[in-house]
Amino acid sequence: MEIKSKLWIEIDGKPVFGRGRRFLLEAIDKHGSINQAAKEINISYRKAWGYVKAMEERLGFKLIIRQTGGRNGGGATLTEEAKEFLTKYEALEMGIREIVDERFRKIFNDNRV
Repeated sequence: MEIKSKLWIEIDGKPVFGRGRRFLLEAIDKHGSINQAAKEINISYRKAWGYVKAMEERLGFKLIIRQTGGRNGGGATLTEEAKEFLTKYEALEMGIREIVDERFRKIFNDNRV
């Protein structure tokens, strides 16, 4: 038996950041492209771009720097603020997971309901 939980951040009741948006930013960082990131996590480019814009509006800072097309094509890179935010979110997620796991073991220590 194991425990599962979900964590997300809201501002004024609107979701700002969670696991899916974390995956999106990580994929943008990995590929240097919103389009490639969207493909990796199986969402449309339009939806990915919408998530990025909504996060930026609600958080109040830029998450990506876009380079428009041209001879070498366009691209996207994470801002330093985005990288710092990701690091903090991952630390929060890890800490909460540890607390939840510990509490679960204490309550369900004999693996019986």
